[in-house]
Amino acid sequence: MFGRIKSALVSQERIVLVTAVILFCVFSLFLKGFLSAANLLTLVRSVSVLGVLGVAMAIVVIGRGVDLAIVATYAMSAAWTLRLATQGVAIGPALLLGLALAVAVGLINGLLIAFAEIPALFATLGMAAFVYGFVRFALVPLVVVYMPANAASISWIGGGFVAGVPTPILLFALVAFLGHAFLAFTKAGRFIYAMGDNFAAARNSGAPVRGLIVLQYALSAAIAYVAGIITATAVSSVNTNVVNSSLIYDVILVVVLGGIGLSGGRGGIRNVLVGTLLIGILLNGMTIMNIQYTLQNVIRSLILLSAIVLDSLVNPRDEQTEQQGDI
Repeated sequence: MFGRIKSALVSQERIVLVTAVILFCVFSLFLKGFLSAANLLTLVRSVSVLGVLGVAMAIVVIGRGVDLAIVATYAMSAAWTLRLATQGVAIGPALLLGLALAVAVGLINGLLIAFAEIPALFATLGMAAFVYGFVRFALVPLVVVYMPANAASISWIGGGFVAGVPTPILLFALVAFLGHAFLAFTKAGRFIYAMGDNFAAARNSGAPVRGLIVLQYALSAAIAYVAGIITATAVSSVNTNVVNSSLIYDVILVVVLGGIGLSGGRGGIRNVLVGTLLIGILLNGMTIMNIQYTLQNVIRSLILLSAIVLDSLVNPRDEQTEQQGDI
């Protein structure tokens, strides 16, 4: 059974990769402007941010969780950072305070799920609404926050180049590498796989499952903040209304479509890379074709539903997960 599941995952990954390559070739041939330098730069930046968020979500999903607050953390913590800089706070402390806000959100999520035993779906959904409302009311009473002049020293994060390579791509590669190293080579990472594969067995074997849950969500929030800063410095602003957009579905789609099982304990960062590539190319192509936004949502929804159905067939949910209701 395990061999068949592993084979199916590999097959899914390869199919997604081949599909991404085919889409890129088709769009290059038939979409005017797709291969332009400006469009490819836009594609690179959007893919980078989506990929970083995908890495954050993957760490949680592998441990049999889900983080629906990830987009709220991504947007609102970065928005507060720019707001602080606008109010005269030096950019260094502003970055640290924004990171602290993001990590605090992750810690609260983890504590609610690990100790209050609230299902991750409801805990993170409620936290997403709270973070957006609280930050808009108390910290950032603006829809769009622009990057002030005293924050120009960090503009290279989203808009710079290193040896001709855009820095967002390099940062995505760094985050992906560190995420892979954490999951594959640290004791905590191996415990997360064990917890996702069989939560009860991991707990009975002595794994610190409550602490690991808190760690998962704290890491997810910190990585989301990195994505937020990349976006803020790439476009010199943060639009807080992105919290109410369909971005969270794109992040989940990247993870599931790439081959990470929602039942936990399966997949890795490589799956995120493949899923990010396909979704990034698809979204960019649909934008160039001027496909109506609502129709784009329909297409993405159908792809997400198909990916979830495939995941349920390849990685059937066990009785324990169904009882917890955490996905």
